[in-house]
Amino acid sequence: MAKRQSVEAFLAGLTHGRIADIEAVRRTIRAAAPGITEQVKWNAPSFGRDGEDRVTMRLHPGDRLELIFHRGAKPRDASGFSFDDPSGRIEWAAADRGIFRVGDPEEDREIITALVGAWIAATSD
Repeated sequence: MAKRQSVEAFLAGLTHGRIADIEAVRRTIRAAAPGITEQVKWNAPSFGRDGEDRVTMRLHPGDRLELIFHRGAKPRDASGFSFDDPSGRIEWAAADRGIFRVGDPEEDREIITALVGAWIAATSD
């Protein structure tokens, strides 16, 4: 089995206009959810708990920086699932899949911290 590429190695080879912002958001996410794991998935850093991805960066096309809040790679029954987004900044693609567009990572730090912590809690079985 091939060894997975580390996030650091992936980012070292990435050509992207917002590398410093990506690193800042990574730090924020790791601080928001101690014990969260990080790997490269879907060509971007992805964060999870108990082997299930929960928050994945979307970096392309272009130099975008978005956080995808989800409940894993496979669709799940979302009936009965709800999540309160007090920031109002998550755009919901489905009841359990949302997109947060990162502006300035420093200005968004508190919002990202709150959202990640609440999302991990809401999606933990």
